[in-house]
Amino acid sequence: MTPRSEHPAALHPKPGTQSTGSVFPAEAALSFLKDTKGAVSWNPGEMAAVLGIPRKEADQVIALLEAQGYVARAEKNQWMTTAAGESVSGAKMPRFGRQNVEEALKSFNGRITDVNKDKSSAYKIAKAVAFGDFLLQDRAKVQAADVGVRLLPPGKVIELRSASDAKAEARFLKDLRGKMQMLTLRPYADWMSKRLHRKLI
Repeated sequence: MTPRSEHPAALHPKPGTQSTGSVFPAEAALSFLKDTKGAVSWNPGEMAAVLGIPRKEADQVIALLEAQGYVARAEKNQWMTTAAGESVSGAKMPRFGRQNVEEALKSFNGRITDVNKDKSSAYKIAKAVAFGDFLLQDRAKVQAADVGVRLLPPGKVIELRSASDAKAEARFLKDLRGKMQMLTLRPYADWMSKRLHRKLI
């Protein structure tokens, strides 16, 4: 996976502004910015729909992204993702056909089944969700789909991850991905199931 620039783990409302009472995961907001690659502009309603949040919260997230230079106003009620926003979100020029990405996901589903049947596997796949611009029907070309994967060692039902565990999981995900250029595998996080996604398992 392409290394990203440094960014906060969460987006916090500015002091003195009214908050929705929650701290929004920065990775979730950046996943939306990644989806906007190739779009001339977008609006807060689109962000709210993709991220599964109220419009009011989308306005707050946009304000925080603007303060960091990741988005800029294009015109009334329209925004654009800046070059910095594209960089930090890991966006790439859309170059894949949607059907090709769909076929890659179908093949990956088969890999999930094989891993979970393999008694010698170092991990079982407890959850997997796919998300990205391939879910947006107006895109002629799309980027590689992101797939959040929750791994569990056999016999365990909870996640307790140390630094060495994280490295081992990263190696496993790399091997699991293999040569599938149309998929980007990453550790699962709860926000992935709240935004626009497709459940694989």
